[in-house]
Amino acid sequence: MAPVAISEESGNGTISSVAELKKVQANQRIEETRVINPFYSPSAGNENDDDYSYAKYKPRFPVVNWEPLTEIEVTDRGHFADSSKTALFSAAQKVKHLTPAIGTELVGIDLRQLTDQQKDELALLVAERGVVFFRDQELSIHEQLDIARHFGPLHKHATTPVPREPGLEEVHVVYNDASRRPDASAFSKIELWHSDVTYEIQPPSTTSLKVITCPEYGGDTLWSSGYALYSSLSPGMQVYLEGLTALHSAVAQADGSRAAGLHVRREPIESIHPVVRVHPVTGWKSVYVNPGFTRRILGVPKAESDTILNFLFHQIAENVDFHVRFHWEPNSVAFWDNRIVTHTATFDFWPQTRHALRATPHGEKPESVEDYESRTGKAAKDRQIEIWKEQGVEIPQSKKGLSRARGCND
Repeated sequence: MAPVAISEESGNGTISSVAELKKVQANQRIEETRVINPFYSPSAGNENDDDYSYAKYKPRFPVVNWEPLTEIEVTDRGHFADSSKTALFSAAQKVKHLTPAIGTELVGIDLRQLTDQQKDELALLVAERGVVFFRDQELSIHEQLDIARHFGPLHKHATTPVPREPGLEEVHVVYNDASRRPDASAFSKIELWHSDVTYEIQPPSTTSLKVITCPEYGGDTLWSSGYALYSSLSPGMQVYLEGLTALHSAVAQADGSRAAGLHVRREPIESIHPVVRVHPVTGWKSVYVNPGFTRRILGVPKAESDTILNFLFHQIAENVDFHVRFHWEPNSVAFWDNRIVTHTATFDFWPQTRHALRATPHGEKPESVEDYESRTGKAAKDRQIEIWKEQGVEIPQSKKGLSRARGCND
């Protein structure tokens, strides 16, 4: 039977057969369900604006140019906190530590009512516990920004979206819906673990994220403790890593944005940071590399760099002793310290909508163990050892750089 003549216009001209029509329709279906790299995707459009109460916070990518960042003075507010955190804890109905290594939830606190003293104590608690959670928070994005500014000057991201509402260029928008299906061919799950913008000269400190729309289940976030990772290593490995620096790069993120047709608002940079940094308030040592932005260890053979980074990346992503996992509800807020934790989101909720707003203060320039001890005259500490000491547990210390055989010898 001869093909039936059809007079229908396609994007490439007139369709003249049923076979061609079916081909066009198949391509349209593919386009409608195509997968997208969630980090480098344009905004999802206006399809649900009329009935979506947070449409003004949906993502936009302004075509503007920002000057390069320069060093600025930052003093961590945790320095001014009462170590007992009495003002903060007395305002809470319950203080729930979620794991021994990381994560605390404060119940019954209204973040809009925090005093400056309580904010300082929150900064110290986040520095100690890595991430602190609150639920049922009605604070607006402007109130969230006010709290963030208490912790330091706010970062403006060079590539990721900002809200449509004018004047919120310091807000980072996290948004996924049915039109933005994650592309598993574009990344591995390990690669999605990151600490925010560590390529900056002064990467972030006490960062906050408020979820305003989320699925009933799915879309969780996990954090991994750099303190716990450091504590898990042998003394010899600790000493070795303390003497190393690594390159953190914004280039791949910028290239990905340009490939998606988006404007890069600030040219990408690369910075060198210590592999082990010391938190300026706690004095505890933390491994400071992440799969998202750390490209290589400097001053060692590439094979050695690749092996060490691969080991550390897998420990970050796979050692569950370092992790806490949080299930979001609308109006949940998390504060985490980007200097001492890495994090990742689960992309298991498609085609549901997940929408959050982030405020990101700059921290100090990362400081190595040697530089911290030289500046302060204090010895940098292993968090786990310090906590065991507080609990009255004596831990025999092996000599740095030495080890002895354990286990089976057959």
